[in-house]
Amino acid sequence: MRLLLSLAISIFIFSCNHKNDEKQELPCSDAFSLINEEVIKHSEAYQNLQQATATIGHRLTGTENGNKAEEFVFSLFKKYGFSEVQYLPFEANSWLRLSVKTSINGDEIKTVSLAHTPVKADTTAQVIDLGSGLQSDFSRYSENIKGKIVLMNINTLFSDSSSMNLHRSEKTELAIKYGAAGVLFINGVPGEVLLTGTASVTGELIGIPAVCMSLESGNKLRERMVKGEKLQARIEMNNYSNKIMARNVVATWPGAEKSNEVIIIGGHLDSWDLATGAIDNGIGSFSIIDIARTFSALRLTTKRTIKFVLFMGEEEGLLGSKALVKKAKELGGISNITYMLNLDMTGNANGFNLYGRDEMMSFTDSICNIIKMIDSTFASNNSSSAGLHSDHQPFMLEGIPVLAPNSNMNKEVYNCYHSSCDHFELVNENDMVNNVRFVSMFLFALANTNTIPAKHFSENETQNFLIKHQLKEKLLLGKEWKWAVE
Repeated sequence: MRLLLSLAISIFIFSCNHKNDEKQELPCSDAFSLINEEVIKHSEAYQNLQQATATIGHRLTGTENGNKAEEFVFSLFKKYGFSEVQYLPFEANSWLRLSVKTSINGDEIKTVSLAHTPVKADTTAQVIDLGSGLQSDFSRYSENIKGKIVLMNINTLFSDSSSMNLHRSEKTELAIKYGAAGVLFINGVPGEVLLTGTASVTGELIGIPAVCMSLESGNKLRERMVKGEKLQARIEMNNYSNKIMARNVVATWPGAEKSNEVIIIGGHLDSWDLATGAIDNGIGSFSIIDIARTFSALRLTTKRTIKFVLFMGEEEGLLGSKALVKKAKELGGISNITYMLNLDMTGNANGFNLYGRDEMMSFTDSICNIIKMIDSTFASNNSSSAGLHSDHQPFMLEGIPVLAPNSNMNKEVYNCYHSSCDHFELVNENDMVNNVRFVSMFLFALANTNTIPAKHFSENETQNFLIKHQLKEKLLLGKEWKWAVE
């Protein structure tokens, strides 16, 4: 059976490379099997994440906890035998919540402030319900929004479920554009769960207060409005903001033949301060570290250079990944980045999302078919849907092909995204093991193939790609559209 598996994998690699490559030091058949065995027996991802959440807590950028997290993962890379480990510092605007009080017709309801809201605010205004908070909702009520506090869902209402949702920061940007005095978001998760996250598309402070309430509180407000009650909201908040220094952590695995071609596998290390960020994004960032450990433990040879990157500042607006891309452009190295793999809330990988790069599908299907031969539980669930709002975005905007594992975790795990219930108890050890071994196999194949089907896009190709995938409106709202607006 092992001989047949080895032969099948070897055939795949040769067809993928378009020619026989008998000089390859370690056939992918052996590499895939070794990776599988190594991770199952020796993975430390779960244990490392457990230690981090227990000894550090949250990993908010610019805080003492954030600094400790940076040092913690730097030490892990060193422990795993990486000689080239670097801090890549960058300056950012920090934001810390201090206090918030939200009252509706004099009755206080529980809310949490969204990031980059004002340092101080005390705003009272009538409430207007904008439903899902899509562009169509703002257009429909445009004449009634100015000076009001807008109420809208984080998610879309059932009646709008077929529409493309907007990010909370994009909805807030629309509220600012239409002259709203403040924003009341309703979370979509039952169980009195409060959600945080940035309300700013730029990472700079916005001028109006924005808070989030639970689904249950939001439903009660809407019931009162349906009965004809006019609601007056008062939002009082105090926050802190200042310039800080944060650090991305980068460990380099040198390539043997195409060392000037760089594959980045990255995910954000930082997390919000309401919990310990075990799911968002402990499972992704600590999987990356264990993938690096696996490559080092097996002394895997790769043609291309791999950079394992832990980004800070993702939650405040992709600050760390933007800083890395900016530095690469300044140093003339952006063209060397051939691919970017992003692991954000990635657990129990069961396939890969190609983010609109359909030219990678045949290659990816072939890799996943071989992985499935090694482990029949792997679903080969491959897709190609382009999106924004994670650390792949700055790379995608430069025309670099990006990819992310598709996850398969329990629903309650996703429900604790950005919330006070994001603790280590949600983490499934087997999910992390699957994540590490399957992504390691894919990464090894990508780093060793002679030709990667997806290439850098030109500026014009990138623009057309973003328009094709209906991302122009979102990028305009986020002030990230760098082309002329017709």
